[in-house]
Amino acid sequence: MAMTRVHNVLMLVLLLLNTACNAQLISTFYDSSCPNALSTIRTSIRNSIARERRMAASLIRLHFHDCFVQGCDASVLLDETSTIESEKTALPNFQSARGYDIIEKAKAEVEKTCPGVVSCADILAVAAKEASSYVGGPSWTVLLGRRDSTTASRTLANTELPSFKEGLDSLISRFQSKGLGARDMVALSGSHTIGQAQCFTFRDRIYNNGTDIDAGFASTRRRSCPAAGLGGDANLAALDLVTPNSFDNNYFKNLMQKKGLLESDQVLFSGGSTDSIVSEYSRSPATFSADFASAMVKMGNIDPLTGTAGQIRRICTAVN
Repeated sequence: MAMTRVHNVLMLVLLLLNTACNAQLISTFYDSSCPNALSTIRTSIRNSIARERRMAASLIRLHFHDCFVQGCDASVLLDETSTIESEKTALPNFQSARGYDIIEKAKAEVEKTCPGVVSCADILAVAAKEASSYVGGPSWTVLLGRRDSTTASRTLANTELPSFKEGLDSLISRFQSKGLGARDMVALSGSHTIGQAQCFTFRDRIYNNGTDIDAGFASTRRRSCPAAGLGGDANLAALDLVTPNSFDNNYFKNLMQKKGLLESDQVLFSGGSTDSIVSEYSRSPATFSADFASAMVKMGNIDPLTGTAGQIRRICTAVN
């Protein structure tokens, strides 16, 4: 009997530990512990985007680049140390990922009233939603309760983040490995309705005279992106030439006209399995908005640290 009681106690402890480590994210996570968390983050993020509208795209991208590497754990925010190989220096992030300081600023504001309570990972998730809604995009209920990692992985950032030259099958496979379907992938790609890309990421596409690009569009883009060897690698061009500062469905209309800026954009409408999704989104902005919001919630749920895993960092760039 005594052994049975001990066994039952051990099983209960293991069950509680397992529950703590696999707790579900919920929208009301900070209602008691930090009731002003969401409004504080919202104000900070919106003030930053008001000063530079392009930051909206950068913050959405930063959340995406976080979640695809080790899950949504704010690993992308960690600086280099003797024991941490920062993801900031991985090729997909180096000199292109932005908004680290904006997240840090929001974190500092929250810390003033609720020290050690709100994770950087959750701030990234809330920032992405606020960024979308500020520029006319969809809003959604952010699920909360993520904790911050104590590790980062430059290697995973280099291998698991999509490339601007990636083909359709590879992209679909990459997203499926994260629990996201082809429709989620196309919807999330629609965030390219805002933001800009550097010349080196689309130079090959506009100079290769391929049949998958509108000739006039290519000619226009060449004006600010010199041919290889002539410099201008960091010159910027809007991902959506028509409405670059508004979150709308024009991105998909561009793809149907062979005016996608990146190769990884245009492959979504190039005779493949996602053509019908692009066409649907081009006709129905409401469908795109709903699917984008849904996909962002799903993406934000990729392998979060919860319960007692990880930590709540005091600053987002370093472990406690």
